[in-house]
Amino acid sequence: MLVILVSGSLELLLDSWRSRENCARRWLHKLSNRPKRRLKLDPITDLFNTMHVASVVHARLEATAPWGLMREAEDTKEAVPHSSALKHSPSQLAHFGMVSRGNCWLSVKGILDPLPLTGGDCFLLAPASTYALRDNPRTRARSFCEAAPKNGSNVIHYGGGGAPTTIISGWLSFGPMSVKPLKRLLPELILVKADQAQSLALHATLQLLASEMAEPAPGSEVMVNRLADILFIQCVRAHIASSSETCKSGWLRAIFDPKIGVALKAMHERVGNPWTVETLAAAAGMSRSAFALRFKELLGETPLEYLTNWRMYKATGSLQEDDRKLFEIAKSVGYDSDAAFSKAFKRVLGVTPKEYRRSATEARRS
Repeated sequence: MLVILVSGSLELLLDSWRSRENCARRWLHKLSNRPKRRLKLDPITDLFNTMHVASVVHARLEATAPWGLMREAEDTKEAVPHSSALKHSPSQLAHFGMVSRGNCWLSVKGILDPLPLTGGDCFLLAPASTYALRDNPRTRARSFCEAAPKNGSNVIHYGGGGAPTTIISGWLSFGPMSVKPLKRLLPELILVKADQAQSLALHATLQLLASEMAEPAPGSEVMVNRLADILFIQCVRAHIASSSETCKSGWLRAIFDPKIGVALKAMHERVGNPWTVETLAAAAGMSRSAFALRFKELLGETPLEYLTNWRMYKATGSLQEDDRKLFEIAKSVGYDSDAAFSKAFKRVLGVTPKEYRRSATEARRS
C-alpha cells in the first residue's frame, strides 16, 4: 500500500512538472513571436553609443599643504602620468577626479570664483580646459609637468608637508572625431557634490577603475575602457540631473526644448531618412521659417548642417568599427550613392571615406 501511495505521488509530481514545462514552452513561443518594438533613440543615448573612451590613465595625487598644480589647455601630454598610454593629443583629454581625503580648491578658466571641494566631491573637466587644483586659492600653482612622477609610478607626491589631501584622478582620451560632439555636450566643468544622489554610483565606478588599473589582469584594458565609458556617462547624467545653468544653453538646451528637441530626436532616431527643413519643421510642429530660425539660434548651425555633420560622425564610427561596403554605410546615413556620400564626407572631414578607413586601420595596427 505504501508503495502504491509513493508511486501515485510521484506520478502527480511528474504531471505537475510536465504541465509547468508545457506552460513555459507556450509562453516562450508567444514571447519569441511577439512583434518586436523598435526602441526609440534619444540624441543623448545616440551620442553615448558613438562616442567611446579611446584610452585612460589613472593617477593618485597625494598632496600636502601648501600645494598647487595647474594644467594649461596647450600643455603637452608629459603633464599626464603614463602619457604614452594615451592615443590622442592633449586637446582631447578630459580630466576626472574625486577628493577622497581632505579638501582643496578648483579654479577653472571661464568660471569666475574658485570652487571648494571636500571629501566625496567628483569633477569632470572638458578637453582643452585650463584649470588649477590647490590647497588655498592664494597658493601659487605649478604645472602638472613638474609633479609628474619620473619612476613609472601612478602616485603623485607633492606639497610642503602640511595638511594632506588625496585625489583619485585620471585622464580620458577621446578620438579626434569626438572633439565637436564633446564641445556640444560638455561644459567646462561638471561638478558632482558628495551629497548628490548620483555620487554613490560615481564613487563605486571610480573605485573599480582604480582597483583594475592598480592590479592589471587578463582583460584589464577592456575593463578599464568600459569602466571609463560608464564613468563618463555617469558624470553627464549627474550633470543633467542637477539642472544647472549650463544645461540651459547650447545643445542640451536644444534637446530639452519642447519643439526643437522633437526634431532632434527624430533626426537621431532615423538618421537615414530623407529629411528636409520642411519635414523637420513639421515634426516639431512649427513653420519652416520659425523652425530654421529657432534651430540656428540654439545650435549655431542650420538643421541640414547639423544633420550632415551628425551623419558624417556616425559614418566615421562605421568606417572604423565594421567592414561593410561603402554603399551600405552611405545608405545607412541617408545617401543613395557612395559618390554623393564620399563628396559630403570629404567636404566635412577633408578626406575621402576610403582614406579615413585606411588611416583608422593603420592606427589600430600601430
